[in-house]
Amino acid sequence: LCSAGIRRSLRNASLLVPLLLTLSAFWSGYGVILILAGQGVLPGPGDARDALLPGLAAFTLALLLEALVGFLSREPLLALLAAAVSLAGAHEVALLCSSSLGPSAVACSHLSVCLLGAYFALGRILCFLTEGRVALPGTDLAEKKAQEQGRGGAGSSNPFAAPGLLLNMLSASVFGCRLLGVTHRLFLGHVPWLWAAGTFQIGICVLSFRAMDALMATAFGFTSILKLAGGYCLLYPAWQPEEPSFPTPFLVVFAILFAVLALFLSLQSPVDGLYLLVFVAYCIALACSPRGFFAGGPQGVAVAIFVVSALVSLVHLYNVRARAKIPPGKGAVKALLAHSSLLKLREGPDLHAPYLGYSKYADAEVLAYACSVLASFALTATGDPQAPLATVVIPWVVVAGGILKLLGGSVAFARGKTLESSAFILYAVMWIIWGLTRFGGLYGTARSFHTAVGIVAFMIFNSFIVFCSLFLNMAWFFYSLTFMLITVSFLLDAIHALPTGYDIAATLIFGLVSFYCFLAALSSSTFEGCCFPMGRPLVQLSGVGAGTTKCLHLPARKASSVKRIADILRNGGTCGIPTDTVYVLVAACSRPDAVEKAHRSKRQAQDRPMSLWISSLKQLEPAKHLFTPLLWDFMEAAWPSPISLVIPRGEWVDFLGMKDSAKYVGTPQSVAIRIPDCSVTTHLIDLVGPIVVTSANPTGEADTTHHNQVYAKLGDKVDAVLCGGPSPENIASTVVDCTKIDSGNIGFFRVGIIPKSQVLQILEQVQKK
Repeated sequence: LCSAGIRRSLRNASLLVPLLLTLSAFWSGYGVILILAGQGVLPGPGDARDALLPGLAAFTLALLLEALVGFLSREPLLALLAAAVSLAGAHEVALLCSSSLGPSAVACSHLSVCLLGAYFALGRILCFLTEGRVALPGTDLAEKKAQEQGRGGAGSSNPFAAPGLLLNMLSASVFGCRLLGVTHRLFLGHVPWLWAAGTFQIGICVLSFRAMDALMATAFGFTSILKLAGGYCLLYPAWQPEEPSFPTPFLVVFAILFAVLALFLSLQSPVDGLYLLVFVAYCIALACSPRGFFAGGPQGVAVAIFVVSALVSLVHLYNVRARAKIPPGKGAVKALLAHSSLLKLREGPDLHAPYLGYSKYADAEVLAYACSVLASFALTATGDPQAPLATVVIPWVVVAGGILKLLGGSVAFARGKTLESSAFILYAVMWIIWGLTRFGGLYGTARSFHTAVGIVAFMIFNSFIVFCSLFLNMAWFFYSLTFMLITVSFLLDAIHALPTGYDIAATLIFGLVSFYCFLAALSSSTFEGCCFPMGRPLVQLSGVGAGTTKCLHLPARKASSVKRIADILRNGGTCGIPTDTVYVLVAACSRPDAVEKAHRSKRQAQDRPMSLWISSLKQLEPAKHLFTPLLWDFMEAAWPSPISLVIPRGEWVDFLGMKDSAKYVGTPQSVAIRIPDCSVTTHLIDLVGPIVVTSANPTGEADTTHHNQVYAKLGDKVDAVLCGGPSPENIASTVVDCTKIDSGNIGFFRVGIIPKSQVLQILEQVQKK
């Protein structure tokens, strides 16, 4: 079910996405509890009841909300499905509360789910067998798709926000039921609900980055940490008789992070920003309660979280499908900031522009920096770190500093930030290993030489990151340098030479630097001006930082990007574009100044002259009488393909409009010309006309096979790069000498992707014709 929900298109405004994700989380937690009960892990007479009730109650209400929105948005099949599962959950809650009720009502509700599924399956089978001529009502997906396209994407920008909010209801229900007396105690049986909610919210965090909603993704990352930590605390008494203690400084810092995120989220959606303030109160309540999740204060806030999550998720669910939306208040914020000359919100296509090329994810640096803050302040927890599982640091360090930081590093790599991703992934691995060993009881009382060697290896890797950050910016230099203080404290501890208070001071310094980077990343992604500057590179070298130029990088998969590249070429610009082989640098033949500019930017060698590309032979039709019939037929048979033909230079070159710049193309005796076998490239030539082409790399270097390479090598010399990812082939085109083709002879300047035998076969067929 989860896979089906994820594979659903992000542009699809259907209620199916939140419904599938909610059902998947429900069955996951429910099934694990049944397994625990079957294995005898819940031996008490009321243990199974206490374990099942909170999740059943939460999902009953969540599915009821989805059923209500389904009926309002005229999706009856989905609404009936959600209502049937909700009704089954309600009956099961009643059955658990009163033994006098029989299980028949639960069985009937689940039977209705089976009937709905069978009806839909039958409708799809009939539609498939009859090729769409017969379709049962509600099962015609083609009709649904047309309706959704007709709505023009009226849905919410993040279809995954609603299931994430519903999962907050699940965790709040576990603690709220204990406060209200519905369950008798908190114990191991509630862990599956909490960990199912936390695990699914990490997944929804990733999906929210895919939906380009970085702030809500960060919020879901934060709330998933609380859920996994709550489950860990309920699991803790299985090893130790006492309830776990809580790191108060950490929870205060977590409350501050929630508050700052709520402030910035309010600029995007005041409703969501105010909603996060409830979690600020929750963290403060946990910090004020020595018993943490087991105390009544945090459980009271959990009841408030349950109610508010239900209301806000209803707003998001309704806005997914409705034409007339419930306004989240963004218009009021924009009107308020319109009068401010200091603060201006970032909007438009450049809001999530990646460092290089294009990315399917929004920037996750905010979450990665926040995880650094959480992991560092978690190390300030008091208590005996030698006792196995003596603190609750594992969820804060391993989950926050490790798993979620790995997520931030992966997203940074996808966005072309190689150094940042390397640092995030290295630090994540360090936090995971340290959290599991030092605070998981595996580290032991004996410090060894092997531990010190491992930490030294991390320090060597981090030294390289510190050196590279000199060329990035000042904030990153201090961020990587202060992490070195953390690794030094780990090393000193391993060799029994740790001074008193050094580890606390090191973690505080790194935490404060990380918090500044967190604020800087938030402000730079929200406002156009730099409220918290990251600083300039400490060392500036020539040739370093080509990516900091204003060279456009546009995704080749969009027709609007190709049109924009065409406009740049028509206006005299030069661009790097993908082809059927490697990337090339191009200029329009109709702009002699651009041809000369391309020649200068490459410092073209005499033995590698620039060539001509066309999209079809119709562009040479006015000069057809200047070509011999055999040569014309050979060009017609050989193209489109990665075959470049070197043909005699003649008056036909004058028809292309290059004027004096024609001297930079080809040699005085011949010119290379071809039609590429690439739809993006030929469409671009259709818009611009014939183009002049050269390889997109400095003379003497290897061919470029990715848009990131073009951007790195020529980013300061071209006006734009059309980004198509890795090249389909890493081999250049085959260059054929056709200057003596009328005598029946051809030669080969370069044998590339097309072998000699294939070219000779084409010539033979043309000659027979």
